[in-house]
Amino acid sequence: MIQIFSRIAARSPRRATSASRPSSSKHHPGQFSRCSPAYRGITTISTSNPMRSGDGNSEGQDAPLAEGKDRGCSPGVQSTPDIEKKYVHRVYDAIAPHFSSTRFAKWPKVAGFLNSLRPGSVVLDAGCGNGKYLGFNPECFYIGCDISPPLIEICAGRGHEVFVADVVNLPYRESVADAAISIAVLHHLSTEDRRRKAIEELIRVVKRGGLVLITVWAVEQEDKLLLNKWTPLCDKYNEEWVDPSSPMVRNKSATTLDSIEETDEDMRAIKQTDDQLKNSFDGLEDKTLIMDEHDKTQQEYFVPWHLPFHRAEIGGASAVALQNGLAKKDDKKGTVVYNRYYHIFVEGELQRLVAGMKNAAITDQFYDKSNWCIVLEKL
Repeated sequence: MIQIFSRIAARSPRRATSASRPSSSKHHPGQFSRCSPAYRGITTISTSNPMRSGDGNSEGQDAPLAEGKDRGCSPGVQSTPDIEKKYVHRVYDAIAPHFSSTRFAKWPKVAGFLNSLRPGSVVLDAGCGNGKYLGFNPECFYIGCDISPPLIEICAGRGHEVFVADVVNLPYRESVADAAISIAVLHHLSTEDRRRKAIEELIRVVKRGGLVLITVWAVEQEDKLLLNKWTPLCDKYNEEWVDPSSPMVRNKSATTLDSIEETDEDMRAIKQTDDQLKNSFDGLEDKTLIMDEHDKTQQEYFVPWHLPFHRAEIGGASAVALQNGLAKKDDKKGTVVYNRYYHIFVEGELQRLVAGMKNAAITDQFYDKSNWCIVLEKL
C-alpha cells in the first residue's frame, strides 16, 4: 500500500504540508498547483476557518520542492471563478458535517462499476466528498480528493488516503490509476473549458485501457417540480463569472446573482428586483444581453441547502456567512439557507465535451436517477 501511494503522488521527498485550498493559477506557500514545483507533494489536513475571506493559505508555511520541468498551465481555465469560490467552495466548507450525514447511500450504477474492476486496481475518486465510495470494493486500493478541506477531514478521520485538490488540477502523476470516478462534481464547474479540462485530467491520471465514470445532474429531472425550487441564473455575460460589475439581465423568473432568495419564497421581492433590472437596461442599444426564457434551455441554477439551526455553527462559519450575505435565515423552516451553484447538463452535453479527445473513447452512456452518465476508456 505504501509503495503504491508513494508512486502515485510524490516526485519530491515525502514531506507534510498544509493545503487548505489549492490555487490553480498562482502558487502560494503550502498550496499545490500544476504550475508549481510542489504539484506532486503530499499534504496533511488543514483545520483553518472554512468561511475564510479568500482561498489562499496562511502565510509563513514552507512548501516542498521537487525537481523537474513544470507542466504548462492555462490561467484562464485553472483560475477559479468567483462564483465557484463563493457558491461552491465556501458553501460546502460550511455545510460539510450536515452534508456528510446525508450522504451514505451508494448509487447502484456506481457500485456496479466499482465491483467490475479487477482485484488490486487503484481507483481515484475525484471530488470524493465524505468518501462514501472510498473502500467500497475491498479488493481495490483507493485515493480521493476534494476541494473542501472539511470534507477531506471527514475522509481522513475514516482512514482514507485523501488530498485537498481541484478536479481541474489533479495532484497525481500520469497513468497511475486503473480507474477513476467523478460523481456529481462537474456540474459545479462554471465554464465549459473548466468542465472539459476536468475530464482531460481524469483521463490523464488513468492508465491506457483504464476506465473513467462521470455522472452529472441532468436538466431532464425525473421530478419536474424540483426545478421550480431552484433559482435560475442568467446566461453568462462574462464567461469566467469573475466580474461582478458586468451587466447581466435575467429572464423574468430569475433573481440577481448575489441573491440568496429561493424561488418559492419572497416572490414580491424577486419581482421588484426584476423590475429594477428592466428599468436599468431600457437604454441599452445591445438588446442581445436580454435572454428570453424560450431562447435556450436554462442550465445555470442556485440550488438551496437548508442547514438546521441546531447544526449551524452559530458564531462560526454560518454566522460569518449570514453577515456577508452568503446565506440567509429561514425562520419558518428553522434553517440557514445556502445556495450552491450548478450547471445542469442537457442530453448529449457530456459526449460533446469528450468529442475531439483523441486519447479517450466512450464505452457506455446512460441516464440514471436524474443524472447523465458516461464511461470513458483511455486509448
